[in-house]
Amino acid sequence: MLTLESFEEASECVKRVAQETKLIYSEYFSAQTGNKVYLKAENMQVTGAYKIRGAYYKISTLTDEEREKGLITASAGNHAQGVAYAAKVYGCKAVIVMPATTPLIKVNRTKSYGAEVILYGEVYDEACEYAYKLAEENGYTFIHPFDDPAVATGQGTIAMEIVKELPLVDYILVPIGGGGLATGVSTLAKLLNPKIRVIGVEPEEAACMKASLEAGHVVTLPSANTIADGTAVKTPGANIFPYIQKNVDEIITVSDDELIVSFLDMVENHKMIVENSGLLTVAALKHLNVKNKKIVSVLSGGNMDVITMASVVQHGLIQRDRIFTISVLLPDRPGELVRVASIIAEEQGNVIRLDHNQFVSTNRNAAVELTITMEAFGSEHKAKIIKALEDHGYTPTFKTATL
Repeated sequence: MLTLESFEEASECVKRVAQETKLIYSEYFSAQTGNKVYLKAENMQVTGAYKIRGAYYKISTLTDEEREKGLITASAGNHAQGVAYAAKVYGCKAVIVMPATTPLIKVNRTKSYGAEVILYGEVYDEACEYAYKLAEENGYTFIHPFDDPAVATGQGTIAMEIVKELPLVDYILVPIGGGGLATGVSTLAKLLNPKIRVIGVEPEEAACMKASLEAGHVVTLPSANTIADGTAVKTPGANIFPYIQKNVDEIITVSDDELIVSFLDMVENHKMIVENSGLLTVAALKHLNVKNKKIVSVLSGGNMDVITMASVVQHGLIQRDRIFTISVLLPDRPGELVRVASIIAEEQGNVIRLDHNQFVSTNRNAAVELTITMEAFGSEHKAKIIKALEDHGYTPTFKTATL
């Protein structure tokens, strides 16, 4: 059972390995939403995510015999690092099964704590099934990433810290993959103050908990296709599901596109790297139809590899019209390129790349194609640049932007 006593015990226990992450007041998101928004930066944990809390507390409750058998788990990355780190502290073997799609940074960091990593399957659910098989074959002790009350209790220590620092918090937003974090946070929050509203946030294409709540029982999605790899779960936890039913007030789903622009917001306004799953609660802020409330968004982790980061930044800039590509046709005569560049410069557009194609037509005197990728301040500025080109007799055609 998830009791106040067990949460208090867990809070003392996890202090040995986890940081007490302080709330960060966000002037940017507060102004955007009309609320007082605070960020619970679990991306600043030693393993880069909140998962160290549940993993360490769960392992602390095991017997010496259970630990000596060796530990095994399945994880998309953050729980993997939590178990690996905790196993290292306790001096026991850890085997981690991770989906083959797991970002390299998470794989390497898990290995750096001394764990054996096995890549298997495309999503967490497939990796988990294989981990159970290995546990049975080798006698390992299985540490479930979310469907375990002890793990959920460890994750719930986040709520203890939130309420301690912000006693009058109105809303707590938590990401949901399998539901362990939401179980722990919502259960303790309601024990401490039943008036606190706890909102779970899922990716649109991996909303297994929302589907389960609507059905009244745990259901399995046919797929979990989202850039939020840490929450790409097809089946939520059956053991913890009753706690979610009782204590989570609402589920919000957000699109991958919303996560992309949220990454830009976080980098530019808070100078923090937060992985896509951790950004769910940030993207959900604008979905809340409330004003003048104290809201805490739990940033669950920051383990994002640089390749994904580069892709997210590029797509975010394109989505916000800060990078765009156009082509214009112009006569092949001296001075035309300079003329186009001057028009863009007058409107403060910043040219990133030019491609001058003289072979777009067999009649070079009639037209050559100039493809321009440029930077703008946003949609209004982009429209202003396009209008200026049109006013000078050009007909810009939009193309897929790439950096």
